[in-house]
This record gives sequence, structure tokens and C-alpha cells, in this order.
Amino acid sequence: MQRSSLRPIRLGFTLVELLVVIAIIGILVALLMPAVQAAREAARRAECSSHLRQIGIGLHNYHDSQGAFPPGSIFFGSCCSDESYTSWTISLLPYLEQGPLHEQYYHQETNESFANEFVRTQFVPVYACPSEPGTRQLERPESGPANSLRLLYMPGSYRGVGGRSDGSGWWDNYPQYTTLPANWKGVLHVVDGRLSCERFNTIRDGSSNTLLVGEYGTQSRLRRRTFWAYSYASYNKSDVVPESRTLLNDFDRCAAIGGLGGLQSCSRGWGSFHPGVVQFLLGDGSVRSVSQTVDMNVLAGAATIAGGESDLLP
Repeated sequence: MQRSSLRPIRLGFTLVELLVVIAIIGILVALLMPAVQAAREAARRAECSSHLRQIGIGLHNYHDSQGAFPPGSIFFGSCCSDESYTSWTISLLPYLEQGPLHEQYYHQETNESFANEFVRTQFVPVYACPSEPGTRQLERPESGPANSLRLLYMPGSYRGVGGRSDGSGWWDNYPQYTTLPANWKGVLHVVDGRLSCERFNTIRDGSSNTLLVGEYGTQSRLRRRTFWAYSYASYNKSDVVPESRTLLNDFDRCAAIGGLGGLQSCSRGWGSFHPGVVQFLLGDGSVRSVSQTVDMNVLAGAATIAGGESDLLP
């Protein structure tokens, strides 16, 4: 019988071929991952910008209804242990579709009172940037009455702009702001019977040149982060100090660099989890992505309502 000269047909891959295919797939995935991550961050940044625009609309509607902007915070004591009352973030809740939550805040009680525990522990989506991690985790602020009383607050991502500072004083409490020039005042500063709420007609530098709200998140020393409902001092408002270190999203790095105001400038800093930029809401309702390499004197000028600066943010 004649034997067939046909060789058996090979089915499947050899081990070497299979390993080559797996390696190629791995390389392709590695090449695609940065693009996927960049696309995700672009979406998160756009959502963050949308939150700031919503806050801007809310601030404008509040002004139309009340005849002035909300207080940065209401604080009748002196630095640095007295309890405070309401703030811009709490006052704005009804204008951000959070009316039921606002109704549960007792304005006649202090911010730190037991009566206001429910409000200060709630997550409010519009006050959290999706790029920032841990915004749903309750934490105890590092300083002030909340620290002494061991109270928990819900984090946030946005701070009101109190004004400009050179590190010698701050627009979030008395008597510290008395060391600063009056024309360095911003829109969302403390209201204490000496300073009152601002109006559009007091923004003499023009609403399109004036900062209202900016981002602040940190990847270190998390008890110094933003807490949206904590009215005390700098936890939901900051000032602009003309030093680039205050735009870092890293409290420890800011502190290590040092400069005007020392640690206090870092407590009142700005920062985001968007690569290279920090987003700010301006008085006209627009949102600007500000580079971390911005001229800090220009940014500090934009924090004031009557500084008379002519430079515009890029």
C-alpha cells in the first residue's frame, strides 16, 4: 500500500507564537492607556468647569434676589478659636437645586453647633471636582473649633476668593485683614459688622477681571483640604498671595518651599488635580483655566475688586 505524502495539518499556535501575540497586545494596551487616561481627565475637567459655571449662575441669581453677593463667611469673633456662622457655600444652596438641604441649616446657630451637623456632613456634587480623590470621605479639619470639638465635615473642591494678601493678613477673619490695604479686598471675604457683603457696583475693576471662586485640592496633609460647609477661616475661601508655590496641589511642598506668610499662605492656597492648570470662576460667570506658570501679580490683582489693575489674565 502506498503511503500518503501529505503532512498532517497543524491546528492552533505554537507557544512562541502565542507569547508574541500576547506581547504585542500588551504593547498596544500600554500605548493606549495614556490616551484613555487623558480622555478621562479631559471629561472630568470639563465636568469640573461645568460645576464652576453652575456656581457662577447661582451667585448671579443670589445677587439678583438678595441685592448682594453672599458673605464669604459670617464671623463675629476674633482669630482664631471662636465659632462662625453661615458662609457663601451654605447661602448658595437654594440656587444650586439644594433647597431642602439649605432648609435644614440653622442660621441662628453656629456652624459648629450640633444643630448643623447634618448639613456639614452631606456630599454636594456641585461642590466636588471629579478629578479630586476622596471628596466623599468625612474628615476632621486640622484647625479651629471643628478640630477642638473633633467634628467631621464633608470635603469639597472650591473656595471663594477673599482678596489679595502679602502674607501679613487674611480676608477671612478679624483683626487679620486690618493689616492689608482696603483696595485688596475681594468679593467673598468675611462679613463681621465691619465688612459687609459686596455688590456688582462695588467691583470697580470689572466683573470680567475679578475672580470669584477657584479650585483647591491637596494630595498631602488632607485635613487642610477644602471643606465646603466649614465657615471657619480658610477652609472654604482663600486669598491670592503672589507666589507660585500657592498654586501647588500639595500642602507639604508649598510649606517646604517657604515664602510670604509661611504656612498660612499654603492654608489659603489654590490647586487642582488637572495637569498644569487651576480653574477659576470670574465675576461675569466665565471659567478660566489658569496656568501654574501664570504671572502671580496678575492673578493677585484679579483677586481684588478695586485694586485698579489693568493687566488681564491670559
